[in-house]
Amino acid sequence: MQIESWDDIRNALAVARMGTVSGAAQALGVHHATVIRRIDALEAALGVRLFQRHPRGYALTEAGQTLLDEAGAADARFAQMAARIAGAGERIEGEIVVTSLPELTDLVLPRLIGLMRAHPALRLRYLTDPRLYRLETGEAQVAIRAGARPTEPDYVARPMMTMQTGLYGSAGYVAGAGALEDLRAHRFVLPGLEARRAPFMQWLGDRLAPENIALVSNDPAVRMAAISAGLGLGWVPTARAGDLIQVMTLPEWDSHFWLVTHVDLHRSPKVQAVLKALRSGDDGTGNGGAA
Repeated sequence: MQIESWDDIRNALAVARMGTVSGAAQALGVHHATVIRRIDALEAALGVRLFQRHPRGYALTEAGQTLLDEAGAADARFAQMAARIAGAGERIEGEIVVTSLPELTDLVLPRLIGLMRAHPALRLRYLTDPRLYRLETGEAQVAIRAGARPTEPDYVARPMMTMQTGLYGSAGYVAGAGALEDLRAHRFVLPGLEARRAPFMQWLGDRLAPENIALVSNDPAVRMAAISAGLGLGWVPTARAGDLIQVMTLPEWDSHFWLVTHVDLHRSPKVQAVLKALRSGDDGTGNGGAA
């Protein structure tokens, strides 16, 4: 014996509760012939009569009463499950995955920590990796991306901030090396391949020879330490330059950052709360978080 569809049981439950086929059909929003066909199919599958037909309607048999008790309880559990699932979607809790760039951690993490303090049931997975996580497969729910605005058809991209970047050196290096007239007369501290799309790296192109590169690191803290120690010049966000000396800046070096979500989850309260937190406050660029 196999019941082909829960719809057959739903129709039988409606008849049991309403007492008539017409009442059940109205409650379900279907034609009365559909209700009759579903009940006949269910009785054939079970091999028993669930109802006694009479001029005033349908009366439950003993087997029908069993169906009403058991299936009615199952229907109530399904309703409770649906309510819990729907309610979970409205609450700011559970796990959320945010992907970002290493150099943004000191800006992004305080905002996310503030959100988690406001919502203690929220659990964060914060990933920094040069690869692009796929939102459509659930690898992440919110991604911070740099460069041109993402154009994937199912993605929603909103501006997060624009970060001004300049070429900086320590006071000692600048005093000893002199003015920046020829790039190949200087030594440089650079990020690795993960930053190849950064505006200043694209501008740099083949302007340097290998011997001009003093250090390469994918760790922003390492690069900052090397620049501060006078090992060479390097590109640093203007807001984080501190005591370093700016030797050059160009508007095309500015980096644009985007908050990216998948269209199916963009409007969920949890994702919206994360987006609001990431766009709030002072981003350290002087732009107030707006691009």
